[in-house]
Amino acid sequence: MSTDTMVNADALREDVKQKYRDVALDPNGDYHFHTGRPLAKRLGYDDAVVSALPDSAVESFAGVGNPFFFRSLEAGEKIVDIGSGSGFDCFVAASSVGPTGRVVGVDMTDEMLEKSRATGRSMRQDNTEFRKGLIEDMPVEDGWADVVMSNGVINLCPDKAAVFAEINRVLRPGGHLQFADIANGKTVPEAAVQNIDLWTA
Repeated sequence: MSTDTMVNADALREDVKQKYRDVALDPNGDYHFHTGRPLAKRLGYDDAVVSALPDSAVESFAGVGNPFFFRSLEAGEKIVDIGSGSGFDCFVAASSVGPTGRVVGVDMTDEMLEKSRATGRSMRQDNTEFRKGLIEDMPVEDGWADVVMSNGVINLCPDKAAVFAEINRVLRPGGHLQFADIANGKTVPEAAVQNIDLWTA
């Protein structure tokens, strides 16, 4: 598909920001997707890990799957979570990698970053930090990560080649990509590709 038929990336980004700003500020609002502890349970997250987290770490969770399902993280690993939102997957990861590991969440939404940073401080998560940035241009140095995670975010980016190039850049040789997302196996009509509401709904 040529880039001149793609959705307006800036407009799409602003629409995504608005939707997830709402989820950060009003986690119990009426959304077209599930959120919070019921969603984490539905997706098979470890009950003990989720139960140990404060409500602020879980209530705005809006993922589509469980990136820990096929491989557990190891103590000491360095993790990058792209599109980290309110930090739920980062806090789950931090419980696995322990004090010798590091977790960096990257998100573009100020309200989500404010929430994740405040929750991290309240939990005294010294091995976890949250950086503002786009997943097409991550504020992470080359080859830093043992694991890059993502949960329901790559599908919201029109330039997926750029996203995967960035993932490859920040992963160390032999590192792991663990992500859950939405995929479509059929060709999408051009009019639908250009419809921002269909991307975010």
